[in-house]
Amino acid sequence: MISTLRRGLLVLLAALPLMANAVAAPSAHDIIERTTKELLADLAANKEQYKQSPSAFYDALNGIVGPVVDADGISRSIMTVKYSRKATPAQMQRFQDNFKRSLMQFYGNALLEYNNQGIVVSPAKDESGTRTSVDMQVKGNNGAVYPVSYTLEKINGEWKVRNVIINGINIGKLFRDQFADAMQRNGNDLDKTIDGWAGEVAKAKEVTEEAAEKQAP
Repeated sequence: MISTLRRGLLVLLAALPLMANAVAAPSAHDIIERTTKELLADLAANKEQYKQSPSAFYDALNGIVGPVVDADGISRSIMTVKYSRKATPAQMQRFQDNFKRSLMQFYGNALLEYNNQGIVVSPAKDESGTRTSVDMQVKGNNGAVYPVSYTLEKINGEWKVRNVIINGINIGKLFRDQFADAMQRNGNDLDKTIDGWAGEVAKAKEVTEEAAEKQAP
């Protein structure tokens, strides 16, 4: 009887971490809401410092946003199977690193210009499957309200951001198109395209800014 109880306790103790993870795993809606609040609070407290040292802001942004983004999945999606299957592990890692760095700069530059005019996260949607989205409305400096929608996928029991649509512009698709175009311009030189990815992200920023200007009242 004692040995049976002991075995039962051991099984229970072994299962506790799994039970804790199941209980503690936040919803997709909570992840976006919490990350947004944390990001804006950090920006409000350190904005002047970040303006003097943008690289420090990119590092802080990566520390806050990085853990909730599926960088590997997004990188492969941007590169597409056509090119990723030909890439070496080292090339994939380098592209992922370049992608994350340029993504932080993409968002960071926009956030440094943001004066906390107002962000409203929409009510949660159905999260019973493995894919969902979280919407928000962002009020810009010009008074216009821009819709933003984050697409999240459940990976190993945790929600991760896989894409974002800003003011109707699908950033994932935009990046995919730019990667394919860059490969064509670079004569299918994967290393050259990977190393020049920051420039492609800068072009994406111009596209989103032009779209925002057209919407301005």
